[in-house]
Amino acid sequence: MTQSKNTGATLVAGKATPRGKFPHVKRAGDFLFVSGTSSRRHDNSFAGASVDAMGTTSLDIRAQTRAVIENVRDILQGVGADLKDVVEVCSYLVNMNDFGGYNEVYGEFFDSDGPARTTVAVHQLPHPHLLIEIKVVAYHPQVR
Repeated sequence: MTQSKNTGATLVAGKATPRGKFPHVKRAGDFLFVSGTSSRRHDNSFAGASVDAMGTTSLDIRAQTRAVIENVRDILQGVGADLKDVVEVCSYLVNMNDFGGYNEVYGEFFDSDGPARTTVAVHQLPHPHLLIEIKVVAYHPQVR
């Protein structure tokens, strides 16, 4: 974990390096804001994306959703919080036809009494293998 001086901004070790100048998570008082997170791994490969010997790409919304939520969980755990602390989720899907698979996996991690959620369709994400990106807000009081 690397924390910037006095900003509450943190990069979590073992997670993919952001593709811009922003942190994995930023603390503001008792709230944690997790930047948009994908299924990208530390080695820059993508969970839920494969290319066969003929160059055919296969993308799996369930595998990507699971990997994204696990990445969010790992980022939160890197600053002492967890998914139980999440109060708001905003999900970005490239194709709303993937909503069913995404919603199914989401339900493995959160119940109907879980965080508030918004899901929107977007034209594209930062890589053509990405089907989903999620950002969250968590409430995790600082230890004083």
